[in-house]
Amino acid sequence: MTAELSAYAALFASALVAATLFPASSEAVLVGLLVSGTGDPWWLVAVATLGNTLGGVVNWVCGRTLAAQSHRRWFPVSSDKLERAAGWFQRFGLPALMFTWLPVVGDALTVVAGMLQVPLGRFVALVGLGKGLRYAALAAATLASLGTG
Repeated sequence: MTAELSAYAALFASALVAATLFPASSEAVLVGLLVSGTGDPWWLVAVATLGNTLGGVVNWVCGRTLAAQSHRRWFPVSSDKLERAAGWFQRFGLPALMFTWLPVVGDALTVVAGMLQVPLGRFVALVGLGKGLRYAALAAATLASLGTG
């Protein structure tokens, strides 16, 4: 495997894990790759978006299949975060899914979307759009600070 392909794989993995409930920073990986000049910036944004969106789908599946277990201690999202995310859904509806990249409430939004049985196609479109715009903005800011964007 080439070094560049390994970099894309590492970015994909970090983005997928970061979107689930495990601590990870795909943003740091993306910025590091951009600063080092590894990979094409557009492909890096696409790979990060894909990985992070698929991680959101993992949370959606958890919400959809484990909704009846949400009161259990082992459930991946606390009841406080679920309540906050449900509030976002009540206030903003499906467009709230474009903000799943936000800290604290973002992961819970993806779980709540599954619990509320948001159709997967709409979920992927809105989550992917929000996450893609966030990664694109981060890449543009990074490249601009390097004087290459």
